[in-house]
Amino acid sequence: MQKVLFTDRESVQGRAIFVGERLELKALENTDSLATVPLVVTAGDHGCAALFRYGAVVLFGLDPLEEAFFLTQLQPFIIEPFSSPETEEATLQLEQVGAERVENGMIWLQEFGIERLQIVADILAKSVVLAQYEVGTASVFDQIEPFAESLQRTTRNERWGKELLRQLGRTLSIQHKIVGRVEIIDKPELLWDAPELERLYLRLENEYEIRERHLALERKLELISRTAETVLDLLQHNTGLRVEWYVVVLIVVEILLSLYDLFFQI
Repeated sequence: MQKVLFTDRESVQGRAIFVGERLELKALENTDSLATVPLVVTAGDHGCAALFRYGAVVLFGLDPLEEAFFLTQLQPFIIEPFSSPETEEATLQLEQVGAERVENGMIWLQEFGIERLQIVADILAKSVVLAQYEVGTASVFDQIEPFAESLQRTTRNERWGKELLRQLGRTLSIQHKIVGRVEIIDKPELLWDAPELERLYLRLENEYEIRERHLALERKLELISRTAETVLDLLQHNTGLRVEWYVVVLIVVEILLSLYDLFFQI
């Protein structure tokens, strides 16, 4: 039987934070954890925290001082921490009678069991990851848009090359993270052992628009990639033409020198 937390409370505050690129959890897995996949550990006097390898942390039932202390203790395990991490908050409300549901940032649960908290944590963590990469993608989109507009005037501005390669690299990096590392649209492994929680997961996924946001993000990333690749191809084409002209000029010069030797050095 799963462990139930917060038995003396009617509501619990949840807060997700995307603290960094990765969390090194091997050392923490050896501690007395409440659950695994995702890893759940005790935090504060009566709260807990779900930790994800891709850098997200979801805190339940912590006051501001406890949260600050826990995050400070977590710092050695954060790889490439963010200076301004994205956050997401939700209130978990106990509803022992009736269907579990989500309304306006309020999540109604039949009990505050570990498995239910893991499901909520999974969605909140994915939401902050999407929020972080949505901001990053919007920034790349804003920077690459002038390149696309300039194609209407000229394709000979070679200073674009390095900048486009950099933006293309950022785009591919984001795609790798959301698909390979975070697995945004994949259901958590927990549902294999607790299929009765799938309805709750789907309701949360729908409320936070995880699939829709992921699809929109993928479309933007694809457009950025196509734009960058198109401009780079044009720049490469122009460079190839210029090299061909250099070769022609060198041949003409060589012919002229040969003619000079032929007629004037006799």
